[in-house]
Amino acid sequence: MRILIAEDDNVSRKILKANLEKWGYDVVVTTNGDDALKELSADSAPNLAILDWMMPGMDGVEVCRHIRERKPHGFLYLIMLTAKGEKDDIVRGLESGADDYVIKPFDKAELHARVKVGERMVKLELSLEEKITELNEAIANVHQLQGIIPICAWCKKIRDDGQYWHALEEYLSENSEAQFSHSICPDCREKQFGEFFNENEKELENSSEESSADAKPESRSD
Repeated sequence: MRILIAEDDNVSRKILKANLEKWGYDVVVTTNGDDALKELSADSAPNLAILDWMMPGMDGVEVCRHIRERKPHGFLYLIMLTAKGEKDDIVRGLESGADDYVIKPFDKAELHARVKVGERMVKLELSLEEKITELNEAIANVHQLQGIIPICAWCKKIRDDGQYWHALEEYLSENSEAQFSHSICPDCREKQFGEFFNENEKELENSSEESSADAKPESRSD
């Protein structure tokens, strides 16, 4: 997983980066709020970010607020890194769009635990998005077989949107998950093969009668 860090202090930035890489994360480093916002606004942005509250130019609170306004549909888990420990400050940070916070100087174990929470949230959200996409695709496939379908009254071929005619089986196979097995209905059996089956049945009946006659014992007279 890729994690963005935005920290202007050189020592804190190096410590953050070293710990995150040690824990197995791919780290994107920025040193100010403007660069962090630019990275998080990209289509290939990391899904998790650790933002320092106090930075030159745009601070962490402003980055949170702007990114929530610019990218409402892409899931981002934002952790605020701050030396402000007052409740009012924490509330302000969370209201700006941060999902969690860590107070500086941070404890490595606490930071790791909060990052793991963020990672789980990101994976859950991405999994949910994938399921929603699959569901929408399934619904779209179902919708293709709804409404008015132009079908030939004689040969039963179906006309698609490109004005091409397809056999019924071909059309249903391409526009649904249906699979086919073939058999003959009683009406078609009688219509197409009635004479053949009738002759065979008569032969079987005659054969059965002959077998029954042969099996009867002969009468004896004393």
